[in-house]
Amino acid sequence: MSEPTRTDAAPEFNDEDFMRRAMELASRAEEAGEVPVGAVVVYQGRVVGEGWNRSITQHDATAHAEIMALRQAGQVLQNYRLIDATLYVTLEPCPMCAGAMVHSRIGKVVFGAHDLKTGAAGSIMNLLSYEQVNHHVLIESGVLADECRHQLQAFFKRRRAEKKAEKKARQQAADKSS
Repeated sequence: MSEPTRTDAAPEFNDEDFMRRAMELASRAEEAGEVPVGAVVVYQGRVVGEGWNRSITQHDATAHAEIMALRQAGQVLQNYRLIDATLYVTLEPCPMCAGAMVHSRIGKVVFGAHDLKTGAAGSIMNLLSYEQVNHHVLIESGVLADECRHQLQAFFKRRRAEKKAEKKARQQAADKSS
């Protein structure tokens, strides 16, 4: 895992630095044909978990970027409770990932783009601060939002164009065989 580290001689990293790392991880997902979402878990200024979407390649509906990063952070810290850790993710968490954050006791989530279809950190619902849950996660939204949104929109635009081209090629092949 390549990670920014903090020492006394190194400058402190900020939210944008960690979000840029999450965007790099999102690019890995896109290269594999996955929706480009990346996530980074930071504890005491050090990256302890990284993830990117792998649901398609791993045939696993739970293989979202956040879940992958939380799993790795738990292994690195040898504790599923990630109290005082911050999770950076390029897209607002879905209900599954928000639930995992509550169960992991993550301290804070920082996300880039809002998800107006399944966002569970304020856009559609807010499971991270739901009154009846036993742990509330601090939320910061909009960090590099334009860049994160553009990364997702470019992916879906390209994917729609590819599907349209495939459909046209199939139609042309069918026309030739008739």
